[in-house]
Amino acid sequence: LSNIQNIISQSSCVAVVAIGASMVILTGGIDLSSGSVIGFVGILSALLIKNGMSIPVAFLIGIAAGAVIGLLNGVVISYGKVPAFIATLGTMNIARGLAYLTNGGKAISGFPTKLADIMGTKMFGTTPISILYVLVLYAIMFFVMTYTRFGRRVYALGGNVKAAQLSGVKVRKLEVGVYLLAGVFSAIAGLMLLSRLFYADPNTGSGYEMNAIASCVIGGISLSGGRGKILNTLVGTLILGMLTCGLQILNISTHWQTIISGLVIVGAVFMDKAKERKAE
Repeated sequence: LSNIQNIISQSSCVAVVAIGASMVILTGGIDLSSGSVIGFVGILSALLIKNGMSIPVAFLIGIAAGAVIGLLNGVVISYGKVPAFIATLGTMNIARGLAYLTNGGKAISGFPTKLADIMGTKMFGTTPISILYVLVLYAIMFFVMTYTRFGRRVYALGGNVKAAQLSGVKVRKLEVGVYLLAGVFSAIAGLMLLSRLFYADPNTGSGYEMNAIASCVIGGISLSGGRGKILNTLVGTLILGMLTCGLQILNISTHWQTIISGLVIVGAVFMDKAKERKAE
């Protein structure tokens, strides 16, 4: 039981990033900037806290910074007609550069103990509170994506852009909103990671964007857009977390772990495409 709790706790940050990644992929897009947003938001908030700002205010500024980067992605992609891959690749480098510039490329440590309590608190004596954060966020987004007009329009946009436009969906504004929310979820993950590690580094979050996308694909979110359930993304995250944990328990080399994880991702995409061909 304790090992299962550790897997969920360690996967919590990726799970939060994957919420935003799911929405983006459902529209038929991609976001490669989320890992860099984690690093930038983490070190920005850490620097503010270190300089005496209260933790809630520093966190709000960090979330606002993530929202701005997400907004930039959305505007460039929707209004600038730049392919999502290229646009988010650019903001990935911008956000990582900002992470280095914020504190001169230096790591930050030595925070108030209240920061560690955000992720270090235990429920019922043993269960990490990060599990509660993840469940609450997924419950909210499940409701939003299933029962609200916004959620239905996201699926419509990913299914058929022209049909969505003819149905009255303001495609550009919707795309901007989705990428903005993706930036917000990446920022939240960055703050969770800062609290858990009790340490901020410009390199933090590197590779998280790939893990988030992999979680979506393994959970059945179609890379073509328009198909998949947000809760399945959580399942995909846990599968990826269990795979990593299992390979570590088996004392498999980290190099082989990376190869095996890559093979699982390719296999998941292959199965997704096979389902699409069968449906056609």
